[in-house]
Parts: sequence; C-alpha cells; structure tokens
Amino acid sequence: MVRELTHFIGGQQVPGASGRFGDVYDPNLGEVQARVPLASKSEVEQTIANAEAAQPEWAATNPQRRARVLMKFLTLVNDEMDSLAALLSSEHGKTIADAKGDIQRGLEVIEFAVGIPHLLKGEYTESAGTGIDVYSMRQPLGVVAGITPFNFPAMIPLWKAGPALACGNAFVLKPSERDPSVPLRLAELFLEAGLPEGVFNVVNGDKEAVDTILHDPRIKAVGFVGSTPIAQYIYETATANGKRAQCFGGAKNHAIVMPDADLDDVADQLIGAGYGSAGERCMAISVAVPVGEETADRLVEKLTERVHKLNVGKSDDPGADYGPLVGLDGVDRVKKYIQQGIDEGAELVVDGRGLTVEGAENGYFVGATLFDRVGKEMSIYTDEIFGPVLSVVRAGDYQEALALANDHEYGNGVAIFTRDGDTARDFAAKVQVGMVGINVPIPVPIAYYTFGGWKRSGFGDLNQHGPDSIRFYTKTKTVTQRWPAGLKESNSFVIPTME
Repeated sequence: MVRELTHFIGGQQVPGASGRFGDVYDPNLGEVQARVPLASKSEVEQTIANAEAAQPEWAATNPQRRARVLMKFLTLVNDEMDSLAALLSSEHGKTIADAKGDIQRGLEVIEFAVGIPHLLKGEYTESAGTGIDVYSMRQPLGVVAGITPFNFPAMIPLWKAGPALACGNAFVLKPSERDPSVPLRLAELFLEAGLPEGVFNVVNGDKEAVDTILHDPRIKAVGFVGSTPIAQYIYETATANGKRAQCFGGAKNHAIVMPDADLDDVADQLIGAGYGSAGERCMAISVAVPVGEETADRLVEKLTERVHKLNVGKSDDPGADYGPLVGLDGVDRVKKYIQQGIDEGAELVVDGRGLTVEGAENGYFVGATLFDRVGKEMSIYTDEIFGPVLSVVRAGDYQEALALANDHEYGNGVAIFTRDGDTARDFAAKVQVGMVGINVPIPVPIAYYTFGGWKRSGFGDLNQHGPDSIRFYTKTKTVTQRWPAGLKESNSFVIPTME
C-alpha cells in the first residue's frame, strides 16, 4: 500500500493542495512506497506566515526554557531511535546501524544547542567612558529556513534547526522529497517536546518551493547542503535578496597515504570511508593517494582483498556492509562514471557493475568498485561520483600528494595517514581544505566545533554547528548607555569618543 504523506505546518499535518506529488521509493526493491506532496508557492507562503506569527512568542521565551524543550526532544528521539532508523533506512537505503548514526550525529548538535543560555551571553564593559557602559546582546533573526539533502535526512535538518530554534528563531524546513518521512516525524516530536505550534514547519517541494523561500522577504537566512551548482545558485539568489546564506556543495575527499603508515589499518579505514552508505556521503573518501610505487602496490593489494569481501545487501540486513543507492538515477550515474574511467585509461581493479542482491533484484545496488592508476585529468577524479567508487591516484612524493588536494576545485575533507608528526603537522598547516583528518579518514568535527568546506565545497562566511551556528542565526546589538545623574555637560557637535 502506498502511503500518502503531508506537510507539517502550524503544528498540524496538512495535506498537499497543489495537486502535484513526488514518488518516494523503497530503494531495496525499486518500488514506490509513498507519495509526497510538492508545495505550491502559496502553500510555502502560508507556511512562512505561520512561522512568522509564532516566532515572537518563542523569541520571548527565556533561553533556559528553550533549552528544556530541546532536552525533552532528545529524550523523545532516543526513545524512538529504532523506529526512526528503520523508517530512514527504508527510504534512503543506508543500513540500520548507519541510519542510527545519522540520527545520533544530529542529536549531538541538539545537545550542543541545549547550552544556549551560555552561548547567547553577550559582552559588557563598565566605564568605557566617563559614566558610560557598553554591552552587546545576541537576538534572533526571525524566520529562517533549511533546504536539506537526501543523504542525511535526520542529521542535516537537525544541524540546521537545532541552533536556529535555540536562538529563538522559527524554522521552515524543505527536506529532500526522496526521503521526507523522518523529517516529518521529527516535527511531530518537536511539538510533543513543547515547541509552540508554527515554530518548526516542514514543507515538501521542489524548485518552486525553494525559489519561494529564496525570494520571500520574511525569510532572513537560508542554510543548504547539496551539489555545488545548486549550492552556488541558492547562495547567490539568497544573498541577492538580502538574506544570510550558508551553502555547502560537493566534495572529492583525498586520503594521503605515506610510506610509513600502517597499511593494514589504512586499508580497513578506507574501506569504511569509501564504501560506507554506498558512498553517498559528502565526507566519503573517494580518492586514495599512496606516496611511492611500493606503497601504492601494497595498498591496492590490500584494498582489493577487502573489497571482494564486502557484503552488499538490503538495508535491513544486519550482515550488510552497505545497502542500495537512493534512486535509479544514482545507479545510472555511477555506472556511467565507471565506464568513463575505463574509457579514459584508468585500471579497473574491481568492477561493481552487474551486482544482483538475492530477493531484491530490482533494487538500486552497485557493488564496490576500485580503480588504480587514475589520472588527475580523468572525470572519475575531477567529479563527485557520489557512489561506491574508490580511485587510487599514485603520487611520487609528499609534495605531489599535497598538491593534488590543494589543486582540486573541492575542499571539503581530507586525511593523511602517517606515523611522522612533522609530516602530519606540515600537512595540517598547508592543505587547502576545510576539515582535516590525521589518521582519521572521515574528519567530521564534533558538535561544538564547526563543519564546513573550502573552495567550491562551501559558500558563505559561517559554517554549520558549533559557535558559527550561533553567530549565523543571531544578530548582534550593541548598547552604549549613560545615566547622567550628577553629570553636567555642554552641547557637543563632534563625534563622541571614550576619552
């Protein structure tokens, strides 16, 4: 039976009124499991109106009480972890264990946002001038929006919404129409936790919904995660309309492997980082860069052995290392890139095409694929494939390996594997990438640091979660006050100073 999904507006499930719908698939079977309404411009505008009406009362709620709502939300989500993970897995295709990780990483940002009474503290200077005190305060922007991707349907919405709500804003979420059920359930849990109606809204849609958000003057800030072309479009459109924007795009994450690294450990780490979640992660390692021919030969041998042992299966199979891609278009894209790699002269070591999972013959599966001797001019190196494909690019020395990461148009994440502290320190200082791992393959920062890429992986001045998120979702007001009792001054026609 095909489920009929809704929007969540003003604290209620609201059926779609546009007459347009999108199909939500079960990627394990290749079958439609739900229909999601695609909002019209007027439906999005009504959602924004609900948020605008609810926001002042929420902003006037003291930070401690806002934090208590988030604490209650944490409890509710943890109580439903198993069912939420199963729902997420059924629409996205990542394994149950990976789905729980998706949710947990989102909750860690909510845990950070619970500290909002401390995070919102301003500054105070007594007697900055004679009888004059100066202080600053952080106040919410109003109504803000998040446009989030399919690959992390719980984590990214929570990364966006948690700090925004804690700061006193109302939030409009436009999740991916591929897997919208978990965001809709999270909205219900926010309401159950005590969030006032209309403060958190979910409106499903496509480009019409996105463009309405970008052009509506009531939306003061927009956060986005997705592909680089769309990130750039949203950033440029939002800022042209006077909004704040933090937009994160594509990635091509390198792992530099030095000759002194423990290659068995490196191979184990790269298998998980390259093929976990079918490679549908912006922080996935998609390029391994062994330094020296001997290092490369040994690493490829160890990777090949491990790739052949990977178990690809249905997302609810507890023995599966990873499950299907989210859609048939993803399968077609990955297979196209594999063929391009062959045509461009890369050495195909393991071919993941043609994989069939018993009992799920129509599912969206691609087996783990490994290329060696990839050139930096090849499309499988330059482009983000977003699938289970790992490319080995051999470097003659450390400087050549460093240059590969620095010269690539993307600068999201990077890692180096070495036992030498001098090399690691030099790499961390010189690599032109936003997030760096030293013997850590997926260097996603913990919640109280910020997450963000450089170059064409990120657009905007402030990153996700951590202190940057509080700055992004608030505006600073500085007050200069003077109580003139006992002070007599004549009129002055020059700019005031603090002398």
